[in-house]
Amino acid sequence: MPNKIHLTVATIVEREGEFLMVKETKFGRQVINQPAGHVEPGEEIQAAAIRETFEETGWHVKLTGFLGFLTSFNETSGITYYRLAFAAEALEFDADAVIDSDIDYALWMSYDEIQQNLDQLRSPGVISCLDDYLAKRIFPMEIFRNAL
Repeated sequence: MPNKIHLTVATIVEREGEFLMVKETKFGRQVINQPAGHVEPGEEIQAAAIRETFEETGWHVKLTGFLGFLTSFNETSGITYYRLAFAAEALEFDADAVIDSDIDYALWMSYDEIQQNLDQLRSPGVISCLDDYLAKRIFPMEIFRNAL
């Protein structure tokens, strides 16, 4: 059953009133998501969030806070997703970065643009995390204790 449990991370990156998002095609449908992905075995949670953001967008980021822990269940695959969401600051864009092949492209979107496309969000967690961020429900990074 462990292959039916997936630990994932996501980042909320705001710059000049817009949020860093990705468009990706899943099951033949293009969806909108935050930069997000799976934690690798032996990888620290925070390192996974930074890595996934870079791999999917080409942006180097610094984590600034923890937004929360969300769970969801995919009826089709039978997989339970455990998603840790972080707030992050955009530091630098690497124009030479090779973007993950699962990503169609990265883009900056306003909250209103995201709201106008709720039917295209990959999961309800996308808007949930944004709402937490905008409501300033952000926990300090010191809550994490890494022993890896």
